Amino acid sequence: MNRNRRSFINKALVGGMAMAAPYQGFGTNQFVNNPCAEDQNPNYQKLDAILRQPVFKKELFDQPVIISSVELLKNNRTFMCRVRSQDGAEGISVAHGMMNTFYSILMNHLQSMFVGLDARRLDEIVEKALIYNMNYRYLPLPIGIPLATVEFAILDMMGKIANKPIGELIGSIHNTHVPVYQATEFREKPVEESVALIKAEVEKYQAQAVKIKVGALMFMTNDLDAKGPEGRTEQIIPLIRKTFGDDMPLYADANGYYQDPNEAIRVGRLLEEYGYKYFEEPTPCYWHHGTKMVNDALTLPVAGGEQEHSIYGFRWLLANNGLEIVQPNQFYFGGMIRSMKVAQMAHAMGKICTPHLSGGFDYIYMLHFVSAIPNSGPHIEFKGYTDIPLECPTSTLRLLPDGTIKVPTGPGSGITIDPAFIEASEVLKKV
Repeated sequence: MNRNRRSFINKALVGGMAMAAPYQGFGTNQFVNNPCAEDQNPNYQKLDAILRQPVFKKELFDQPVIISSVELLKNNRTFMCRVRSQDGAEGISVAHGMMNTFYSILMNHLQSMFVGLDARRLDEIVEKALIYNMNYRYLPLPIGIPLATVEFAILDMMGKIANKPIGELIGSIHNTHVPVYQATEFREKPVEESVALIKAEVEKYQAQAVKIKVGALMFMTNDLDAKGPEGRTEQIIPLIRKTFGDDMPLYADANGYYQDPNEAIRVGRLLEEYGYKYFEEPTPCYWHHGTKMVNDALTLPVAGGEQEHSIYGFRWLLANNGLEIVQPNQFYFGGMIRSMKVAQMAHAMGKICTPHLSGGFDYIYMLHFVSAIPNSGPHIEFKGYTDIPLECPTSTLRLLPDGTIKVPTGPGSGITIDPAFIEASEVLKKV
């Protein structure tokens, strides 16, 4: 790793992450106490020690908080989860946009499991939920998104009980403001049109960093011989640098397009030439060795983990220096607690955590998660604001002139959704 790459990583590693008491919970220790040949690598011992620790701060609560109900609400295309305790506490979350596909899994595979359990044992509940009712068959998104939705509602409720923001329930506050980059799409459009659209996005939100797409769309055609426009990547990489100047931090995402690591390495070296900050998902997300091959060959940091659903996968990538930046998606990965374990492992290995973001209301959960990690990247993904009616007394939830968004500091999510919006929602019934 060259000096520039080390400098990029070290800038994000400020502070430490406290270790809690040993944790004996559902599922988490299934692999950390079973040595095998790969565990001759000392990195595994370091990572496994982290995985044995709890994330949720149970000690903040003197009395049990028994979950009495888990409800799924629907207002037009918006899904929300509402949880209540036996003592009348309430929390609510807004689901990922794909809940319209997965809502039946929440109702048929998760809803009943949470009722009657003590929410203080949230670490254990989340792990159990992944195997309860054979839920592991639905990994990653079909179970990850519903599980995260319920977890976020519980965190909101528990934050209100403890009078603390979500970040203080899962860690210590390291970031009160989160710097973001503007994530852009437009890969399927001609270069000149793409650049114009990217400029418009950056100007609309006044972002001070931007991420572009390289490679081609491998998932929006059934043409077996389809390839991206020849030379498009080679044109847009220098043109974006020229458009935004030498000082604008630029990032690039291939979305796993390059089946050949050598081709990814070639593109990575072009990104290095034009001063990009990292190369995201250069090879297919499920090919960890391919990612490592690219990471080994480049001085440019390689990022990944958006599609990763397994602690095993992140554990291998970190133990074997397969990438420099982990990017768990809090919804896809099943919540903040599991994502925090990834961030903690990355921190122990001197790596950065820059979580992936889907858009909409998701950025509010991103703010709370990033507030609690000491190894967040120089910029975190941002895709625009939510249109759900809400109030937030402690933050505008908008980009400030310095390119950051202030993290809400109110209890739980710090957000109050318009009661009329909730009242107008349908409470879905299990079929």
